[in-house]
Amino acid sequence: MLDVRRLRVLQYLATHGTVAAAAQALYLTAPAISQQLAALERDVGLPVVEKRGRTLHLTPVGELLVSHAEIVLSDLEAAESDLEAMRGGGRGTVRVTAFASAARALIAPVWKQIMEAEEGTAGSLTMEFVEQEPEGALEALRRRDVDLAVVHGYTVLPRDFPGGCEQTKLFEEPVLLALHPEHARRKGLKPGETVDLARMADDVWLTPGPETSCYEMVQRACGAAGFVPTVRSRSSDYSVLTALVAAGAGAAFLPRITLPDALPGPISLHRLLHPVTRTVYSVSRSGTSRRPDIRYLQELLHQAAEAVVLKQQQI
Repeated sequence: MLDVRRLRVLQYLATHGTVAAAAQALYLTAPAISQQLAALERDVGLPVVEKRGRTLHLTPVGELLVSHAEIVLSDLEAAESDLEAMRGGGRGTVRVTAFASAARALIAPVWKQIMEAEEGTAGSLTMEFVEQEPEGALEALRRRDVDLAVVHGYTVLPRDFPGGCEQTKLFEEPVLLALHPEHARRKGLKPGETVDLARMADDVWLTPGPETSCYEMVQRACGAAGFVPTVRSRSSDYSVLTALVAAGAGAAFLPRITLPDALPGPISLHRLLHPVTRTVYSVSRSGTSRRPDIRYLQELLHQAAEAVVLKQQQI
């Protein structure tokens, strides 16, 4: 019979890439990892790893076992979540990661709500947070470094989710074209007027950094409009891009929640004739969404998302 603990070791090796990294994640020594893998091979009767140079790689048998281990471990996490719910436990520590604008629009108000709801009570929920772009957030979730990830995808750049994860949509938001009012006037655009992006082919653009999916979104949206954007400034901080637009430095795409409550200067915002939207998701590992603390936090995230949507409708 296969030992679940040994399957977990193999799954961690597949996720973390090296024996040393798997050992660190599991709080074991490297020799202990090697012993567990050797024992698993004895159980299976076939090699599950092979040495290539100085590193271990999964054999086809090992890859097959990992695919089954993902299901088994997810089911175990679900069982543990159900048991915790039956015990009445609703508190714990949830490790969360999110991109910057979601942290401002969702995580901050959720954190405030947790603090206010739990003030003076015992056993309060503890939330730990780290800011990451979606690619890093999903990798951290896959590696079990976090419990919940808030990520986004665009209509022109759909988000791929790793296996063994569950995602729920929090909200959708428009991606807006932002110009200095004088820039908009030169283009013959009235305030709030919908714009055909092809009209912006000869303009200077301000974009996020090329390491981000938001940068790829700009490239794809402009490409669909028939041009390659001329990029003069790059910043992955949308408050910087907003300030540069207000200074007349160029055009930028701004997802709605990236706009600060108080704009740094005059900005003309325009929806696109061929809309680009951004969808924000919460993602957890399969089975863990039944954990009372994660379920509670997801409920708060949905409430915060509803507030974001309502605010956008009022603007």
